[in-house]
Amino acid sequence: MKLNFPTYLTLFRVALIPLFVVAFYLPTPYAPEISTLIFFIASITDLFDGYLARKWNQTTRLGAFLDPVADKVLVAAAFVCVVEYYHTWWITIPVSIMIGREIIISALREWMAEIGERASVAVSIWGKVKTTAQMLALGGMLWRQSEFMEILAFILLYIAAILTIWSMLQYLQASKGSLLKS
Repeated sequence: MKLNFPTYLTLFRVALIPLFVVAFYLPTPYAPEISTLIFFIASITDLFDGYLARKWNQTTRLGAFLDPVADKVLVAAAFVCVVEYYHTWWITIPVSIMIGREIIISALREWMAEIGERASVAVSIWGKVKTTAQMLALGGMLWRQSEFMEILAFILLYIAAILTIWSMLQYLQASKGSLLKS
């Protein structure tokens, strides 16, 4: 299979994940800025790879598989770094909820695809809003530029956690009929 530009963007995002983690732990006072910049660049590629693939009619099975994997691994790595940095229950609990939701919904989507009902658990607007809140919260908690930014990031983290639960309940409700069949 010939790789295209949108797929290269996704692979670039995957390659940025270990660089992001290394940057997070750099023994320099600029580590927060560097890791946030890498996280931001990786996040921006997520906006463009799918859009360009659809616009240029270059969607591929590999791209469709890699894109959500790259997103989830990037976010999980950032969450692990943030949880380790803050080392407190009130950060760990919402992060655990969000990581748990991703596992549950990924398994649900896989199972629904297996029974031919994948469309009933397609990405919703609430999932996109949740992701936006999540990325902004992570950006603020990674950068830690000011106390105000951190407080705003914590608020966004809890908004993202609430939206995480809400969107998960919507997905589960949409698949309830299939889940409860004998």
